[in-house]
Amino acid sequence: MLIGVPKEIKKHENRVALLPGGVVELKKHGHNIIIEKDAGISSGFPDELYVNAGAEIIDTAEEIWAKADMIMKVKEPIEKEYPLMRKGQIIFTYFHFAASQELTEAVVKSGCIAIAYETVEKSDGSLPLLVPMSEVAGRMAAQEGAKFLEKVMGGRGVLLAGIPGVKPGNVMVLGGGVVGVNAAKIVAGMGANVYIYDISVQRLRYLDDVMPKNITTMFSSHASICEMLPLMDLVIGAVLIPGAKAPKLIKRDMLKLMKPGAVIVDVAIDQGGCIETAKPTTHDEPTYMVDGVLHYCVANMPGAVPYTSTIGLTNVTMPYAIQIANKGWVKAIKENRELERGLNVANGIIVYKDVADAFDFEYTPVTKFLASV
Repeated sequence: MLIGVPKEIKKHENRVALLPGGVVELKKHGHNIIIEKDAGISSGFPDELYVNAGAEIIDTAEEIWAKADMIMKVKEPIEKEYPLMRKGQIIFTYFHFAASQELTEAVVKSGCIAIAYETVEKSDGSLPLLVPMSEVAGRMAAQEGAKFLEKVMGGRGVLLAGIPGVKPGNVMVLGGGVVGVNAAKIVAGMGANVYIYDISVQRLRYLDDVMPKNITTMFSSHASICEMLPLMDLVIGAVLIPGAKAPKLIKRDMLKLMKPGAVIVDVAIDQGGCIETAKPTTHDEPTYMVDGVLHYCVANMPGAVPYTSTIGLTNVTMPYAIQIANKGWVKAIKENRELERGLNVANGIIVYKDVADAFDFEYTPVTKFLASV
């Protein structure tokens, strides 16, 4: 199979979908790799390393898209790339379809095979291709939240750690999954008082056992969130429903409960955000103010630390990419339930229910679809 890796063109997206070591592994299995010029440079991997590993460097993204049987990316195709997608071409990347009707319609129209990193799912419900980026995003949420609490950045002027004689800051983390746990650990390590919310009592019991003592577990409800919001300096939104839009846990009218200059970091923004007032921002202009509350909603947070993020991502995507390349997408998906869950759109048909439901589009169960191909 001919595998193509274009350079990411989403603003300030510095990651790359394949390391030189990944080229070596794919070459061992008899595949050829073409990589756009300077695709890895921002992650710390110059073209020379890819050439030495056996890849061919191509000058333009258009040629990559035109030639490759499978495209490996990090972020979803953006408008400029829509015309480059083609029928039967495999695209293996983060899609987050539920956050964009325009993208969903473009992929359906193209007839390509869209396998989404974020919905590849193991039998225990874990999301192996989302975990490393969720770890990065959760830890960055704490880092960015602490930074933007500084007065010079627009925040309240609160040091989360406090000092002797001055109490530490208060942090609310909405969601006890991978993002939430990683965010909570970092802000707790800074010395903040942390309140982590989830709707699973079983999950809360586990977190209560293993997390530091300055983390308090809270059952998530509208009433419990409203009760604590007036005390919070920082709120981190870390809610995920795989493949679906995130629920809105904080509505606009709830912002009036918060302190002026408090900060919200909505990590769920890739799936529409779990804060009603959240809208995607960029690393250039990461924040905006609504009703006196500073919002940070950068949609590709891990892109700011591309060396760490690229290695973490490619460590987990490579085994699946090899399966797809070796067997072809149909056989690979039929033989691997995890990859079956990753298939969102194929041949113009939506086969992932939450994506169809997000926009009231027609849905075909993946098992029914696979029986026909």
